[in-house]
Amino acid sequence: MKNLLTAILLAATGTINAQTETIQYRPGITPEGAVYFLPKTAIRIAVQVEKTTYTPGDFCQYAQKYLRINDVQQKPSESYKVTKIDVITEGFADKTKGFAVKFDAKTSATNVVLSDEGVLLAINADAQEVDKPNEFTPAPKLKQKSPRDFMSSEVLSASSTAKMAELTALDIYEIRESRNLLTRGQADFMPKDGAQLRLMLENLETQDKALTQLFTGIITKDTTEHNLTIIQEKDFSKQILFKLSQKLGIVDSDDLAGAPYYIDIKDLNILPAKEPVPANKKVEKNGVFVNVPGKIRMSIYKGNELTYTCETMAAQYGHTEFLSGDLFNKRYTTHLTLNPVTGAIMKLDAEMPK
Repeated sequence: MKNLLTAILLAATGTINAQTETIQYRPGITPEGAVYFLPKTAIRIAVQVEKTTYTPGDFCQYAQKYLRINDVQQKPSESYKVTKIDVITEGFADKTKGFAVKFDAKTSATNVVLSDEGVLLAINADAQEVDKPNEFTPAPKLKQKSPRDFMSSEVLSASSTAKMAELTALDIYEIRESRNLLTRGQADFMPKDGAQLRLMLENLETQDKALTQLFTGIITKDTTEHNLTIIQEKDFSKQILFKLSQKLGIVDSDDLAGAPYYIDIKDLNILPAKEPVPANKKVEKNGVFVNVPGKIRMSIYKGNELTYTCETMAAQYGHTEFLSGDLFNKRYTTHLTLNPVTGAIMKLDAEMPK
Protein backbone atom coordinates (compact mmCIF):
# COMPACT_ATOMS: atom_id res chain seq x y z
CA MET A 1 0.00 0.00 0.00
CA LYS A 2 1.33 3.37 -1.00
CA ASN A 3 1.50 5.97 1.77
CA LEU A 4 2.67 9.54 1.66
CA LEU A 5 5.04 9.63 4.61
CA THR A 6 4.80 13.32 5.34
CA ALA A 7 6.36 13.03 8.78
CA ILE A 8 9.32 11.11 7.42
CA LEU A 9 9.89 13.57 4.59
CA LEU A 10 9.79 16.56 6.89
CA ALA A 11 11.92 15.01 9.61
CA ALA A 12 14.59 13.44 7.44
CA THR A 13 17.04 16.32 7.64
CA GLY A 14 19.54 15.60 10.36
CA THR A 15 20.31 11.93 10.95
CA ILE A 16 23.49 10.24 9.80
CA ASN A 17 22.46 6.58 9.73
CA ALA A 18 21.41 6.50 6.10
CA GLN A 19 22.94 4.27 3.46
CA THR A 20 23.35 6.87 0.70
CA GLU A 21 26.63 8.74 0.89
CA THR A 22 27.00 12.07 -0.91
CA ILE A 23 30.26 13.92 -1.46
CA GLN A 24 30.92 17.04 -3.49
CA TYR A 25 32.02 16.10 -6.99
CA ARG A 26 35.61 16.67 -8.00
CA PRO A 27 36.74 15.96 -11.55
CA GLY A 28 38.59 12.69 -11.68
CA ILE A 29 37.08 11.35 -8.42
CA THR A 30 34.12 9.12 -9.24
CA PRO A 31 33.09 6.78 -6.39
CA GLU A 32 30.84 3.87 -7.21
CA GLY A 33 27.36 5.24 -7.63
CA ALA A 34 26.09 8.21 -9.60
CA VAL A 35 27.76 11.53 -10.32
CA TYR A 36 25.23 14.25 -11.09
CA PHE A 37 24.82 17.96 -11.59
CA LEU A 38 22.00 20.27 -10.66
CA PRO A 39 20.71 22.53 -13.43
CA LYS A 40 21.17 26.21 -14.08
CA THR A 41 18.34 28.07 -15.81
CA ALA A 42 18.97 29.76 -19.15
CA ILE A 43 16.53 32.23 -20.68
CA ARG A 44 16.08 31.95 -24.42
CA ILE A 45 14.44 34.97 -26.04
CA ALA A 46 12.94 34.31 -29.47
CA VAL A 47 12.53 37.53 -31.46
CA GLN A 48 10.52 37.42 -34.68
CA VAL A 49 11.39 40.12 -37.20
CA GLU A 50 9.27 40.87 -40.24
CA LYS A 51 10.97 42.14 -43.39
CA THR A 52 8.80 44.10 -45.83
CA THR A 53 10.11 44.50 -49.37
CA TYR A 54 8.57 46.95 -51.83
CA THR A 55 9.23 46.66 -55.55
CA PRO A 56 7.81 49.53 -57.66
CA GLY A 57 5.66 48.69 -60.66
CA ASP A 58 6.72 49.36 -64.22
CA PHE A 59 4.02 52.05 -64.55
CA CYS A 60 4.33 53.59 -61.08
CA GLN A 61 4.82 57.09 -62.49
CA TYR A 62 1.43 56.84 -64.22
CA ALA A 63 -0.59 55.61 -61.20
CA GLN A 64 -2.16 58.99 -60.48
CA LYS A 65 -2.78 59.87 -64.11
CA TYR A 66 -4.61 56.71 -65.16
CA LEU A 67 -5.87 55.09 -61.92
CA ARG A 68 -6.17 58.14 -59.65
CA ILE A 69 -3.88 56.53 -57.05
CA ASN A 70 -1.82 59.10 -55.18
CA ASP A 71 1.55 58.93 -53.42
CA VAL A 72 2.80 55.78 -55.11
CA GLN A 73 6.39 55.07 -54.14
CA GLN A 74 8.73 54.97 -57.13
CA LYS A 75 11.86 53.54 -55.51
CA PRO A 76 12.41 50.05 -54.07
CA SER A 77 12.66 49.80 -50.30
CA GLU A 78 13.07 47.40 -47.39
CA SER A 79 11.88 47.81 -43.81
CA TYR A 80 12.05 45.70 -40.66
CA LYS A 81 9.98 45.51 -37.49
CA VAL A 82 9.68 43.23 -34.45
CA THR A 83 6.37 41.36 -34.56
CA LYS A 84 6.68 38.94 -31.64
CA ILE A 85 8.82 38.17 -28.59
CA ASP A 86 8.67 34.84 -26.75
CA VAL A 87 10.63 33.70 -23.70
CA ILE A 88 11.56 30.04 -23.10
CA THR A 89 13.41 28.77 -20.04
CA GLU A 90 15.84 25.90 -20.48
CA GLY A 91 17.97 23.91 -18.07
CA PHE A 92 21.58 22.84 -18.52
CA ALA A 93 24.20 21.35 -16.25
CA ASP A 94 25.61 23.74 -13.66
CA LYS A 95 29.21 22.53 -13.39
CA THR A 96 29.59 24.39 -10.07
CA LYS A 97 26.92 22.12 -8.55
CA GLY A 98 28.32 18.66 -9.13
CA PHE A 99 27.84 15.86 -6.64
CA ALA A 100 28.47 12.13 -6.39
CA VAL A 101 26.13 9.68 -4.71
CA LYS A 102 27.53 6.40 -3.40
CA PHE A 103 25.17 3.54 -2.74
CA ASP A 104 25.51 0.49 -0.54
CA ALA A 105 23.41 -2.65 -0.33
CA LYS A 106 20.87 -1.15 2.08
CA THR A 107 19.88 1.86 0.01
CA SER A 108 16.73 2.13 -2.10
CA ALA A 109 18.09 5.00 -4.21
CA THR A 110 19.31 2.77 -6.98
CA ASN A 111 17.21 3.89 -9.93
CA VAL A 112 18.77 7.26 -10.75
CA VAL A 113 17.74 9.04 -13.94
CA LEU A 114 20.18 11.55 -15.44
CA SER A 115 19.96 13.73 -18.52
CA ASP A 116 22.51 13.47 -21.31
CA GLU A 117 24.44 16.28 -19.57
CA GLY A 118 24.36 14.43 -16.24
CA VAL A 119 21.64 16.56 -14.63
CA LEU A 120 19.71 14.71 -11.92
CA LEU A 121 16.13 14.26 -13.10
CA ALA A 122 14.61 11.57 -10.88
CA ILE A 123 15.24 8.80 -8.37
CA ASN A 124 13.00 5.72 -8.41
CA ALA A 125 10.66 7.58 -10.76
CA ASP A 126 10.25 8.62 -14.37
CA ALA A 127 11.77 11.94 -15.40
CA GLN A 128 9.44 14.83 -16.06
CA GLU A 129 9.12 15.55 -19.75
CA VAL A 130 10.05 19.05 -20.81
CA ASP A 131 7.40 20.85 -22.81
CA LYS A 132 9.17 21.77 -26.01
CA PRO A 133 8.09 25.05 -27.59
CA ASN A 134 6.74 24.99 -31.10
CA GLU A 135 9.58 25.34 -33.55
CA PHE A 136 9.44 28.44 -35.70
CA THR A 137 8.50 27.64 -39.27
CA PRO A 138 8.77 30.42 -41.87
CA ALA A 139 5.70 30.89 -44.01
CA PRO A 140 6.12 29.31 -47.44
CA LYS A 141 7.05 31.78 -50.12
CA LEU A 142 4.28 31.87 -52.67
CA LYS A 143 5.35 32.18 -56.25
CA GLN A 144 3.67 35.26 -57.63
CA LYS A 145 2.59 35.42 -61.23
CA SER A 146 4.19 38.09 -63.31
CA PRO A 147 1.81 40.96 -64.13
CA ARG A 148 3.06 40.75 -67.71
CA ASP A 149 1.40 37.34 -68.00
CA PHE A 150 -1.95 39.16 -67.96
CA MET A 151 -1.06 41.84 -70.51
CA SER A 152 -2.95 41.77 -73.78
CA SER A 153 -1.11 41.56 -77.09
CA GLU A 154 -2.14 45.15 -77.78
CA VAL A 155 -0.40 46.36 -74.63
CA LEU A 156 2.74 44.35 -75.34
CA SER A 157 3.01 45.79 -78.85
CA ALA A 158 2.55 49.42 -77.74
CA SER A 159 5.26 51.79 -78.85
CA SER A 160 6.03 53.42 -75.50
CA THR A 161 5.76 52.84 -71.76
CA ALA A 162 3.22 55.64 -71.49
CA LYS A 163 1.00 53.96 -74.10
CA MET A 164 1.38 50.59 -72.40
CA ALA A 165 0.28 52.17 -69.10
CA GLU A 166 -2.73 53.79 -70.75
CA LEU A 167 -3.89 50.56 -72.42
CA THR A 168 -3.31 48.56 -69.22
CA ALA A 169 -5.43 51.02 -67.27
CA LEU A 170 -8.26 50.57 -69.82
CA ASP A 171 -8.00 46.78 -69.38
CA ILE A 172 -8.25 47.20 -65.60
CA TYR A 173 -11.43 49.26 -65.92
CA GLU A 174 -12.92 46.68 -68.28
CA ILE A 175 -12.13 43.87 -65.83
CA ARG A 176 -13.79 45.76 -63.00
CA GLU A 177 -16.86 46.49 -65.12
CA SER A 178 -17.15 42.81 -66.07
CA ARG A 179 -16.94 41.87 -62.42
CA ASN A 180 -19.67 44.34 -61.49
CA LEU A 181 -21.95 43.02 -64.23
CA LEU A 182 -21.45 39.44 -63.08
CA THR A 183 -22.17 40.41 -59.49
CA ARG A 184 -25.42 42.16 -60.51
CA GLY A 185 -26.42 39.32 -62.84
CA GLN A 186 -26.38 41.59 -65.90
CA ALA A 187 -23.52 40.07 -67.87
CA ASP A 188 -24.19 38.94 -71.47
CA PHE A 189 -22.95 35.44 -70.63
CA MET A 190 -23.95 34.50 -67.11
CA PRO A 191 -22.49 31.33 -65.52
CA LYS A 192 -24.68 28.25 -65.16
CA ASP A 193 -24.24 27.82 -61.41
CA GLY A 194 -22.70 29.36 -58.30
CA ALA A 195 -19.45 27.42 -58.56
CA GLN A 196 -18.81 28.71 -62.07
CA LEU A 197 -19.67 32.25 -60.94
CA ARG A 198 -17.15 32.07 -58.10
CA LEU A 199 -14.48 30.80 -60.49
CA MET A 200 -15.10 33.62 -62.94
CA LEU A 201 -15.01 36.24 -60.20
CA GLU A 202 -11.76 34.80 -58.81
CA ASN A 203 -10.13 34.93 -62.24
CA LEU A 204 -11.18 38.54 -62.73
CA GLU A 205 -9.89 39.43 -59.24
CA THR A 206 -6.53 37.80 -60.04
CA GLN A 207 -6.22 39.76 -63.29
CA ASP A 208 -7.23 43.02 -61.61
CA LYS A 209 -4.69 42.58 -58.81
CA ALA A 210 -1.84 41.60 -61.12
CA LEU A 211 -2.34 44.47 -63.57
CA THR A 212 -2.88 47.02 -60.78
CA GLN A 213 0.49 46.01 -59.29
CA LEU A 214 2.11 47.39 -62.45
CA PHE A 215 1.08 50.79 -61.06
CA THR A 216 1.12 50.32 -57.28
CA GLY A 217 4.09 47.95 -57.01
CA ILE A 218 4.48 44.65 -55.16
CA ILE A 219 4.84 44.24 -51.40
CA THR A 220 6.25 40.98 -49.99
CA LYS A 221 6.73 40.07 -46.32
CA ASP A 222 9.10 37.53 -44.79
CA THR A 223 9.50 36.70 -41.09
CA THR A 224 12.65 35.31 -39.47
CA GLU A 225 13.34 34.30 -35.88
CA HIS A 226 16.43 35.28 -33.89
CA ASN A 227 17.25 33.44 -30.65
CA LEU A 228 19.16 35.18 -27.86
CA THR A 229 20.23 33.20 -24.77
CA ILE A 230 20.87 34.83 -21.39
CA ILE A 231 22.44 33.12 -18.38
CA GLN A 232 22.37 35.58 -15.50
CA GLU A 233 22.93 35.25 -11.76
CA LYS A 234 22.49 38.85 -10.62
CA ASP A 235 20.05 41.68 -11.24
CA PHE A 236 20.80 44.08 -14.03
CA SER A 237 19.00 47.03 -15.53
CA LYS A 238 18.71 48.45 -19.03
CA GLN A 239 21.29 46.21 -20.68
CA ILE A 240 21.16 46.18 -24.48
CA LEU A 241 19.51 42.97 -25.67
CA PHE A 242 19.71 43.74 -29.38
CA LYS A 243 19.42 46.62 -31.83
CA LEU A 244 17.00 46.86 -34.72
CA SER A 245 17.43 49.07 -37.76
CA GLN A 246 14.31 49.76 -39.80
CA LYS A 247 16.46 49.58 -42.92
CA LEU A 248 18.91 46.78 -42.03
CA GLY A 249 17.14 44.56 -39.50
CA ILE A 250 18.97 43.30 -36.40
CA VAL A 251 22.45 44.83 -36.21
CA ASP A 252 25.41 44.70 -33.83
CA SER A 253 24.96 46.27 -30.40
CA ASP A 254 27.51 49.00 -31.22
CA ASP A 255 25.88 49.89 -34.55
CA LEU A 256 24.45 53.41 -34.36
CA ALA A 257 21.98 52.60 -37.15
CA GLY A 258 19.91 50.44 -34.81
CA ALA A 259 17.39 51.41 -32.13
CA PRO A 260 18.16 49.58 -28.87
CA TYR A 261 15.95 47.04 -27.13
CA TYR A 262 16.86 46.78 -23.45
CA ILE A 263 16.37 44.02 -20.89
CA ASP A 264 15.92 44.19 -17.12
CA ILE A 265 16.15 41.18 -14.80
CA LYS A 266 15.11 41.60 -11.17
CA ASP A 267 15.22 39.06 -8.35
CA LEU A 268 11.82 39.07 -6.64
CA ASN A 269 13.38 37.69 -3.44
CA ILE A 270 10.56 35.25 -2.69
CA LEU A 271 12.78 32.97 -0.60
CA PRO A 272 13.48 33.57 3.08
CA ALA A 273 17.08 34.13 4.04
CA LYS A 274 18.90 30.86 4.47
CA GLU A 275 19.86 30.21 8.08
CA PRO A 276 23.62 30.02 8.64
CA VAL A 277 25.02 26.61 9.50
CA PRO A 278 26.52 26.51 13.02
CA ALA A 279 30.28 26.03 12.95
CA ASN A 280 30.10 23.09 15.35
CA LYS A 281 27.35 21.23 13.46
CA LYS A 282 28.41 17.88 12.14
CA VAL A 283 28.30 17.82 8.36
CA GLU A 284 26.08 15.06 7.08
CA LYS A 285 27.50 13.10 4.17
CA ASN A 286 24.36 11.21 3.27
CA GLY A 287 21.57 12.28 0.99
CA VAL A 288 20.80 14.12 -2.21
CA PHE A 289 21.08 17.80 -3.10
CA VAL A 290 18.25 19.58 -4.91
CA ASN A 291 17.64 23.17 -5.97
CA VAL A 292 15.24 25.63 -4.36
CA PRO A 293 14.88 28.15 -7.22
CA GLY A 294 14.13 31.82 -6.87
CA LYS A 295 11.75 33.90 -8.96
CA ILE A 296 12.76 36.70 -11.33
CA ARG A 297 10.93 39.30 -13.35
CA MET A 298 12.22 39.97 -16.83
CA SER A 299 11.23 43.09 -18.77
CA ILE A 300 12.10 44.10 -22.33
CA TYR A 301 11.94 47.73 -23.48
CA LYS A 302 12.02 49.39 -26.86
CA GLY A 303 13.74 52.56 -25.78
CA ASN A 304 11.64 53.56 -22.74
CA GLU A 305 8.52 51.69 -23.89
CA LEU A 306 7.79 48.38 -22.13
CA THR A 307 7.12 45.77 -24.82
CA TYR A 308 7.30 42.48 -22.88
CA THR A 309 7.40 41.32 -19.26
CA CYS A 310 7.13 37.96 -17.51
CA GLU A 311 8.00 36.20 -14.28
CA THR A 312 9.74 32.84 -14.12
CA MET A 313 11.64 30.57 -11.74
CA ALA A 314 15.42 30.41 -12.08
CA ALA A 315 17.72 27.95 -10.30
CA GLN A 316 20.67 30.30 -9.83
CA TYR A 317 18.55 32.88 -7.96
CA GLY A 318 17.81 30.39 -5.19
CA HIS A 319 19.89 27.92 -3.21
CA THR A 320 20.48 24.20 -2.79
CA GLU A 321 18.80 22.04 -0.20
CA PHE A 322 19.91 18.73 1.24
CA LEU A 323 17.61 15.72 1.43
CA SER A 324 18.74 13.25 4.05
CA GLY A 325 19.68 9.74 3.07
CA ASP A 326 17.02 8.47 5.51
CA LEU A 327 14.57 9.03 2.68
CA PHE A 328 16.24 6.27 0.71
CA ASN A 329 16.52 3.55 3.36
CA LYS A 330 15.23 0.09 2.54
CA ARG A 331 12.32 0.70 4.90
CA TYR A 332 10.74 2.93 2.26
CA THR A 333 10.86 3.33 -1.48
CA THR A 334 11.08 7.05 -2.04
CA HIS A 335 10.16 8.55 -5.41
CA LEU A 336 11.80 11.85 -6.30
CA THR A 337 11.12 13.85 -9.45
CA LEU A 338 12.92 17.12 -10.17
CA ASN A 339 12.10 19.94 -12.56
CA PRO A 340 14.65 19.60 -15.39
CA VAL A 341 14.82 23.38 -15.87
CA THR A 342 15.16 24.54 -12.26
CA GLY A 343 16.11 21.42 -10.29
CA ALA A 344 13.20 22.01 -7.90
CA ILE A 345 11.28 19.14 -6.35
CA MET A 346 8.22 18.37 -8.45
CA LYS A 347 7.20 15.23 -6.59
CA LEU A 348 8.47 13.57 -3.44
CA ASP A 349 6.65 10.65 -1.88
CA ALA A 350 7.37 7.28 -0.36
CA GLU A 351 5.72 3.90 -0.13
CA MET A 352 6.05 1.05 2.26
CA PRO A 353 7.57 -2.09 0.76
CA LYS A 354 5.00 -4.79 0.05
